Amino acid sequence: MNKKADPEFRLLHTEASEECLDLEHLMRTYGNDVLRMAYSYVKDYDTAEDIFQEVFIKVNANLNEFRGESSIKTWLLRITVNACKDYLKSAYNRRVTMFSEEQEESIRAEDTIEQIERRQDGEQIRRALLLLPEKYREVLLCLYFEERSVSETAKVLEISEGTVKSRLSRAREKFRVILEREWKGGA
Repeated sequence: MNKKADPEFRLLHTEASEECLDLEHLMRTYGNDVLRMAYSYVKDYDTAEDIFQEVFIKVNANLNEFRGESSIKTWLLRITVNACKDYLKSAYNRRVTMFSEEQEESIRAEDTIEQIERRQDGEQIRRALLLLPEKYREVLLCLYFEERSVSETAKVLEISEGTVKSRLSRAREKFRVILEREWKGGA
């Protein structure tokens, strides 16, 4: 018999989960994960903090809707991913991003050549990552930047593990091609 289909299991699971569904406890336990996930999507700490707050406001408003079909962490990260996607699609973000890209990156006199090169390499990697289609970018972000397993990534993105693996393979190839083009173009 499927445990999740058993009403007694669901009741016990829900009662046990309610103890963990204290907002303050969730923020202390999973806050860093939510903030890191938000930052890995939006690449701006202030915006990531805003999304962090938005996520926990949503969680507080919808705490009773957690059904226990996944872990609490997976539920929180799914809300975070959706909030990040909403932000990235917003007209406000598009205007701010275009304005920021037009600003010239300043180089301080005390920077070493290595620091400048590392910053430029990091910028090329970030640009290459942003050139990937979203479905490939989010798999790379979860697996490499958030250091999630294939199983966790599948749950967070609400896709199968097989889909994660195939997207990862395609993402690596597309990312390699973009990086090669970036480095040739920048050299």
